[in-house]
Amino acid sequence: MRLHLIASALLAGGIAIIAPAHAGQAVSAPVSQSGRGDPSGPQKPGAPARTPYADMPSIAPIGVRIGKYIDVPANARGPAVDPAKGYRLQDLGLGLYMVTDNIYQSMFLAYDKGVVVVDAPPNFAAKLPKAIAEVTDKPITHVIYSHSHKDHIGGTKGLGGNPTIIAQEETLRLLERDRDPDRPLPTVTFKDAYTLQVGGRKLELTYHGSGHEPGNIFISAPEQKVLMVVDVVFPRWMPWRRFAVAQDVLGSIAQVDEISKMPWETLVAGHVERVGTHADVDLQAEFYRDLKQAASDALASTRPGEGVDPADMKNPWAVYDNYIDRVVVQCVNTVTPKWSTKLAAYDVYIWDQCYAMEQALRID
Repeated sequence: MRLHLIASALLAGGIAIIAPAHAGQAVSAPVSQSGRGDPSGPQKPGAPARTPYADMPSIAPIGVRIGKYIDVPANARGPAVDPAKGYRLQDLGLGLYMVTDNIYQSMFLAYDKGVVVVDAPPNFAAKLPKAIAEVTDKPITHVIYSHSHKDHIGGTKGLGGNPTIIAQEETLRLLERDRDPDRPLPTVTFKDAYTLQVGGRKLELTYHGSGHEPGNIFISAPEQKVLMVVDVVFPRWMPWRRFAVAQDVLGSIAQVDEISKMPWETLVAGHVERVGTHADVDLQAEFYRDLKQAASDALASTRPGEGVDPADMKNPWAVYDNYIDRVVVQCVNTVTPKWSTKLAAYDVYIWDQCYAMEQALRID
């Protein structure tokens, strides 16, 4: 399917994409037909089509370079990181802090005898001890894994010491499979819920199903009215590609709705430049509803095989490649007018989200 979309962007009667006209768009310039033979003659199999899909979106598809991306809206930005430190420390109240490099987010709870760390992203894990030292000189006694992915917990070994590591049992299963020395195995696991009480402070860990991946948990600090859920909500940003590579797209969408209904005031989402609010969660839920409806309508109104070369009709992979591309083209066109200025990096991953949504609706 990617070949056809790139073809639609790269070639339309001898035209190739070389640079942007506007943010998120591409402009065209003539290209030589040398090496391609007679442009009116038969095409080389696998080559880009001369006729693009109808109504190709202005936002370049996957595989086509964008020269200037749409600017990040101001309401998606957070406080700047001091370049001399390489991290930003945010007080969430009653000994709870967020640490971030404005790309990844971690959290720690300081109590009378030690520190509980929630996730150690390798991006800044080496700086976590320094961030903790701004608050306390106590040792790290516990590490909580939000889930198994290395980009969030791959700095754990570098923290040193011998902390108790807590995770959902599916996370243990995945880490036993991966055998990664940078992600030490959990020493305490749970199935549905676990409450950690230290020094009069409390963190409540709960499992709400696979969504992003099996083992991904919710971490609640009820006294501070803080909730940490990683790789599910991206405050005012387009989620990472394919719903943050969710193993269960519809499950991840359902968790956004669940988070919206929970009692908290501050959301630590694991990524982007700032903490989240209920308004941020509600906006992402609204986007998901619109995206789901757009993909559903496109699936219902698009017929497999239309416009396919008759010689390819006996190739079911080719027929459905063409069909899915046309579904996604319609999906992108439907949601872009409303959402392209509301979510940071909309143009980066809208094609990915439409591909993931149509697949989830079609086969899940």
